[in-house]
Amino acid sequence: MKTSIKKFLKDETGVTAIEYGLIAGLIVAGIALTLGTIGTNLSTVFTNISTSVGTAASHS
Repeated sequence: MKTSIKKFLKDETGVTAIEYGLIAGLIVAGIALTLGTIGTNLSTVFTNISTSVGTAASHS
């Protein structure tokens, strides 16, 4: 029974898949964070453009 426990503890099959899964998860989280920031910045830019165009149109 001791040898089967030692064998189980030394078995590393599946570890690589878990590592790849963790790396993929971190990449996805980074992309989501980046896209969220870009989306917020774009929203601000378009709001500023809209305000500027509205102000220019009202002064014409």
